[in-house]
Amino acid sequence: MSSALDSFLDKWRARWPEWAFVERFVDEADRIRAVAWFALLQEFDDMLNASGDTTPQDAKLAWWGEELRSWAGQRSRHPLGRVLEPVRAPWTQLADALPDLIDARGQVADAAQARKVLAQYAAAVVAVEAVMFNGKPSSPDAVDALTTQMLALRVQESGAVAVPQAFDSEQAWDKALQAAWPSRVAGPRPRRLYSVLARGRLQARLKGGEYQPSPAGLLWRSWWAARG
Repeated sequence: MSSALDSFLDKWRARWPEWAFVERFVDEADRIRAVAWFALLQEFDDMLNASGDTTPQDAKLAWWGEELRSWAGQRSRHPLGRVLEPVRAPWTQLADALPDLIDARGQVADAAQARKVLAQYAAAVVAVEAVMFNGKPSSPDAVDALTTQMLALRVQESGAVAVPQAFDSEQAWDKALQAAWPSRVAGPRPRRLYSVLARGRLQARLKGGEYQPSPAGLLWRSWWAARG
């Protein structure tokens, strides 16, 4: 792997160090691809959670739209594309959904609207994952679970602006997201494992403490999620 690719993979691993405990449950052939994919989605999450003058992030998002369209023709420029572009996934569908992330930055009225503004993007992500990891058709349950995970991570990153107006606090919104988050989500194994980690962070946030999972507990929950 190139040093440029390594830097993107390592950046995501640094943000999710607990992945080192659970990736053993991912098929060895999928491990690098899973980290590359989640590193790409982290780039998009960072653009979603941008604040202040977002002109640079908006320009970067437009660039990514063109890059993903080039992946559909198996022509990549970004280091992550060396791992992801060979997969014949619906890259154009994902590219078409990226502008929705700009619209999703503002505060929304309620939970339904929060989900609606991310629905097209979440469906595109799930469609790519279905091809990338197991070839099974995507499902509405998988889209809903991904949307819940995105909303939970968004409020952790952006705070009050990510809370719908119908909720009077971040904690109230966190509780609603936890209630909507199934203990075992739909989707391929890498997504199910990532969901375990993200759900654990939400639960720690609700308890008001740092997320410091025990290796044994993390392995147990991940093994259970990996079973599908």
